[in-house]
Amino acid sequence: MRVAAVALALLAAAIASARAAEVTFDDTARFLAGMQPSADSPLVPLTRDPGWQRHAKFFDGAFAQLEQRQLAKIRSWADVNLTAPRPTMFYLFSGPDFLYADAFYSKASTYVLGALEPVGTVPDLTRLPRGSVGAALYNVERSLGSILSFSFFITKQMKVDLHTNQVSGTLPILYVFLARSGKTIRNVEMVALDNKGGMHVGNDNPGPSATRGVRITFAGPDGEARTLYYFSADLSNASARAAGFLRFCETLGPGNSLLKSASYLLHSGNFTVARDWLLANSATIIQDDSGIPLANYSARQWRFFPFGRYLGPIDEFPGRYQERYAELFTRAQPIDFGVGYRWRMNESNLLLSVKVPGSEIVPAAEATSSAEPPPRPPRPKRPRPPEPIPPPPGRFFWFR
Repeated sequence: MRVAAVALALLAAAIASARAAEVTFDDTARFLAGMQPSADSPLVPLTRDPGWQRHAKFFDGAFAQLEQRQLAKIRSWADVNLTAPRPTMFYLFSGPDFLYADAFYSKASTYVLGALEPVGTVPDLTRLPRGSVGAALYNVERSLGSILSFSFFITKQMKVDLHTNQVSGTLPILYVFLARSGKTIRNVEMVALDNKGGMHVGNDNPGPSATRGVRITFAGPDGEARTLYYFSADLSNASARAAGFLRFCETLGPGNSLLKSASYLLHSGNFTVARDWLLANSATIIQDDSGIPLANYSARQWRFFPFGRYLGPIDEFPGRYQERYAELFTRAQPIDFGVGYRWRMNESNLLLSVKVPGSEIVPAAEATSSAEPPPRPPRPKRPRPPEPIPPPPGRFFWFR
């Protein structure tokens, strides 16, 4: 009996030691983010490397500046203006931008991000060949350069940056943003959607046209479990109709949506499916002018609350100036942060669109057809577009 007890104790100690030696998802995220992993993590020895210490110092400074310049101000704006959040937020054309999803919608319990960029992988960093960790850290820094400086990812750069290392794709960026946002990652699973929107995990085979993604379970400082989905999804019309991504999203809605630095894709006739889906399944939409054209909102179904200044598109997007948007923003409230392509403070525009309760069914004459191009802005002496209802001073409430 005594021998058996000793053997059992030794086995328990071995199991505990093995568990202590595991590299957890959260420790990996903290390491990539330049933050100290847990004291018993196998990654701790790697933090003694001068390259990691330089990486940590760089991220400490960059994220501190971003917090002061933008994120803290966005959260304050959201606290005042977004007082009835829905459980789910949708962020299409997002890239791996959990950072701003969390800043605008810190009270959401489910985040759904969708964009072309691949999910990628984050292997066990302790098993990478010597010198590979430093290359991975540099690649993460390079991938985050534009969003840390300007508030958006540069798509052309991402196509290169997210494919150049064993630590690849959007997943390491999501790890960094979760860690730097004060989140604790509990689990990470690769998932896929079939064409009906059904979710498959593990060895399930949803077919060759599956939409691949990742499900990350995490907790905030309050300890409540939350979920982040990122799907590598082509949102152009043919793919959006054939794939199950929007069908899956519909099971979680209606939610609140964010559109930022979206390359004016929703102004194109090739993205009307995604545009109409957002209008049908969003209780509110926060966007800059690169999101949904104002002409596509039904005036009877939506109320508009403009913030900031509309100066028109940047030079990279000629021909996207919106007269109706400009008219709307003559009555905008100021904001003290920059966001979107015009990322400098006092140059950014932000539109909060709120769906009127009970207006889900809109007469055909009021709706904008997806098959038709948006109507031209009204000429002088014709009726002006509907006046937005200005928000009352201070806090106002979203419609439910």
